[in-house]
Amino acid sequence: MTGWAACCSRGLSCSKTSDVLELGDADFDYLATEHETMLVKFYAPWCGHCKKLAPEFEKAAGRLKGIVQLAKVDCTANSETCGRFGVTGYPTLKIFRSGKDAAPYDGPRSASGIYHYMTKQTGPDSLHLKSKEDLQNFVNNYDAGIVGVFSGTDAPRLDEFLKAAGLLREQFRFAHITDLQVAEESVLLFRPPRLANAFEDSVVVFTDYLTISSLRRFIRDNIYGLCPHMTMENRDRLRVRDLLTAYYDLDYHHNVRGSNYWRNRVMKVASKYSGRGLIFSVANKRDFQAELEDDYGLGTADGGELPFVTIRTKLGHKYTMREEFTRDGQSLERFLEDYFTGRLKRYIRSEPVPEKNAAPVKVVVAESFDDIVNDPNKDVLIQFYSPSCPHCKKLEPVYREVAETLYSDPNVVVAKMNAVDNDVPLGYDVQGFPTIYFAPVGKKDDPVRYQGARELKDFLKFLKQEASHNLVLPGLKEEL
Repeated sequence: MTGWAACCSRGLSCSKTSDVLELGDADFDYLATEHETMLVKFYAPWCGHCKKLAPEFEKAAGRLKGIVQLAKVDCTANSETCGRFGVTGYPTLKIFRSGKDAAPYDGPRSASGIYHYMTKQTGPDSLHLKSKEDLQNFVNNYDAGIVGVFSGTDAPRLDEFLKAAGLLREQFRFAHITDLQVAEESVLLFRPPRLANAFEDSVVVFTDYLTISSLRRFIRDNIYGLCPHMTMENRDRLRVRDLLTAYYDLDYHHNVRGSNYWRNRVMKVASKYSGRGLIFSVANKRDFQAELEDDYGLGTADGGELPFVTIRTKLGHKYTMREEFTRDGQSLERFLEDYFTGRLKRYIRSEPVPEKNAAPVKVVVAESFDDIVNDPNKDVLIQFYSPSCPHCKKLEPVYREVAETLYSDPNVVVAKMNAVDNDVPLGYDVQGFPTIYFAPVGKKDDPVRYQGARELKDFLKFLKQEASHNLVLPGLKEEL
């Protein structure tokens, strides 16, 4: 038993030392310069998001101990330091190099995500490879790598390559060669050996003139290949395009062959549909369990070992393959044919459409959103709420009074939608509750967010300004 464990087992007062360094106005500059790379969390003790991040940040600090230092600054007690680094919201995470503010941290907020993101921040922007063994070790990695091959340290395009590496190191791995005899300079993109397949080359050669923008474009277009492995860390980058994903028991750390069994079947079909605006991917269904259940109504126990297949477009439209995945790929081909010909019905997470909806405040669900909110002949005030939100409950009587006041106006609808149990349509940014929008006639694709006070007269003043017609307001007071 360790000394710490023995101490606690005897009931003595003791606590485990944190691996997160605590910094303040008095010692920030002095201590920060001691660390080549450091991730600093600027926080406030009362901040809910900060409290949620704290245990993940602590776990990541433990895993990164001896590699990257993690630190925190309480901005309520150290306003000078936080102000100096432009901290205006909490938590704010920044990467420091030898005490200097190097870049904002825009990676994941899980312990695993922080660990993987920050390990890429250590060392030089581009690793200098000095032998064929160095190259082989760099290429044989879990992630893809970009290697610049140059004739010497004074090669004209080497500086541009290193600048690009400095800008993109958070996302990709870079290395360069300067002391090997080469016929011509080039940049090579090596896809990871675990994803090697018969449908595409494992090495892609950059053939354009080397600039930061051209290299960035080359990496963006080729790094993922025909069927990338989607993770929690890269999903947002993949989802900027229409994306098909096959979810199954994928594990490239312990079962490369088994993971590639289904991926190869997806790739065989994907190779027939390349160039049609849809990209393909595979993912571990356990990593995306909550998303599959909440966004698609799929449980991880469904389907056994067979993959789930979904499509999520860049506009947020969702589709699921209901037919069982067949090993010959025929079911996937049928699914894709239905998708490209427009025969698939979108999956929408929705509560049932209410049988009766005669109250002044109309109840909207995802299935009825188009019929009510996007009615081309109605101006619609729509509130997105959570059933458990105290602010929503406080607003309820005022919102009902707005609806009752406008009840005789045939051109206006006052509505509400439970945004927890229904998909929120594209164009409505709902990050908290309640969130209120106005969708007027002729501008359904550009709804106006309501950000005024929450009293009857404030709502009516807003609607009078934004409505497509003169409001019918019985008994309207002069102050309005």
